[in-house]
Amino acid sequence: MSWHWRYEDASGGAVERTGSAESVERFPSQSDAESWLGEHWRDLLADGVAQVTLFEDGRNVYGPMSLSE
Repeated sequence: MSWHWRYEDASGGAVERTGSAESVERFPSQSDAESWLGEHWRDLLADGVAQVTLFEDGRNVYGPMSLSE
């Protein structure tokens, strides 16, 4: 299984994080993906990401979820 976040703007459009290794980050579990997000959500906001959606092997698990406090 592979888990990943899709980064989105406020209208749901995809946000590409050019030059960022995290733009292709894959996680072995949902817990790992969620822990990573808890540590990096402020960086994502600074990069123009307003919300995220979590996927497992292409299946939408949940989201979009706002990154606003």
